[in-house]
Amino acid sequence: MVQSIPILHREDQAIESLRAHFYSQIPKYTYFRDFFMSKFHIYILFSEALNKYYIGSTQDINIRLEKHLRSKQGFTSKAKDWVLVYSEAFKTRTEAIRREQHIKKWKSRIMIEKLFKK
Repeated sequence: MVQSIPILHREDQAIESLRAHFYSQIPKYTYFRDFFMSKFHIYILFSEALNKYYIGSTQDINIRLEKHLRSKQGFTSKAKDWVLVYSEAFKTRTEAIRREQHIKKWKSRIMIEKLFKK
C-alpha cells in the first residue's frame, strides 16, 4: 500500500515532513537486524605513560576502551591514558580475530605504526 507524503509550503518544513514520514515507515524491529548485522573491529590503543601499544578486537570500541581505562588487572591496568589510534571493521568475528592475530605476529612497533602513520 502506497501512502501519500504530506507536502508543506515552506522548504524546511517539507524536508522535516519527509524525514518524519520516512522514520515512521521503519519497522520497530529494525534494531534487532542491526544488532545481528553489527560489525566487529580490531583496534590499537596507545599509552604515552608506558610508551606501548595494545592490540585487541571487539564489537563496540567505545565500551571496550572504557573497560580498559577502568581495568584493575591485566596489561592495560598499568596505565590510565590509553587512546585509540587505529581501528578496522570486519563483517565477522572470525575475520577480526584473524587480523588481530596477524598484526600481533608482527611484533614490530614500526610495522604497527605504518598502519596509521600514512
